[in-house]
Amino acid sequence: MKIVFMGTPDFAKGALEALIAAGHEITAVVTQPDKAKGRSNQLQYPPVKECALEHNIPVMQPVRIKTPEAIAQLASYEADIFVVAAFGQILSQEILDMPKYGSLNIHASLLPKYRGASPIQQVIVDGEAETGVTIMQMDAGIDTGDMLYKRVIAIEDTDTFESLHDKLMVLGGEAIVEALSLLENGALEPKKQDDALSCHAKLITKEMGNIDFGKSANVINRLVRGLNPWPSAYTFYKGKQLKIWETRVENELSDKNPGTITEVTKNAIKVACKEGVLSILSLQLEGKKRMSTHDFLLGVKVQPGEQFTSEK
Repeated sequence: MKIVFMGTPDFAKGALEALIAAGHEITAVVTQPDKAKGRSNQLQYPPVKECALEHNIPVMQPVRIKTPEAIAQLASYEADIFVVAAFGQILSQEILDMPKYGSLNIHASLLPKYRGASPIQQVIVDGEAETGVTIMQMDAGIDTGDMLYKRVIAIEDTDTFESLHDKLMVLGGEAIVEALSLLENGALEPKKQDDALSCHAKLITKEMGNIDFGKSANVINRLVRGLNPWPSAYTFYKGKQLKIWETRVENELSDKNPGTITEVTKNAIKVACKEGVLSILSLQLEGKKRMSTHDFLLGVKVQPGEQFTSEK
């Protein structure tokens, strides 16, 4: 198939590489403009652009995809289908209907659950047992089109946003290749989404990482995993922000106030929650590097009875 591929981050890059490896002809890649990074403000290519250049594929980077100029350029590329994965801009119906087979989206959830911008983080935070990838026929709504193909995986107790993202990136590439093969053979059956079963994964913000120890240890552990590595869960210790990177739910209870340090061992700081006790295993104090709690305790004297707070 001749494909125009639209995507921006690493998740989309995985799908693009899978399509190329499967022998599809990528006639163009559409991605977001380069962004300045770091103190030097040096422009950095989106991962999808890097992949496209490695394979000598034309790259289009419109600030707004729905302008007449961008639409005219898009129409100049031969395409049987548009494949979209985390592109970052909303497409008009005019664009979606351009190619013979319309436009397919690779969405990192089991639709109709977790429509929206942050499904990978949200399924971990919410304690879901499984997730997956849905290939859907795009319409003008946000992740509301007909479902064409799904792949499911279990969410492990140790999964973080990073680890689950990488699994779904691979799964998304496999799923779109399989879906296109079925499409070419006329074997895909569109299925309407049941809006009554839908939920929305809103955009993740840094503020969402502020830990409330008034919640259960299980809920906090899921928050830590779901926001690792970005934007990270955090608390405050003696007026400084303390990022929490890895935790473990202990099989014990405490009658201390939530946020109180109940015990300090060689490798962990135990904290009372509304329900249960949470051990902090890896952390990062403001202005310092990420490290294990063992290494942190070599330089910082932490005492039982001290308090973690939600603000400085």
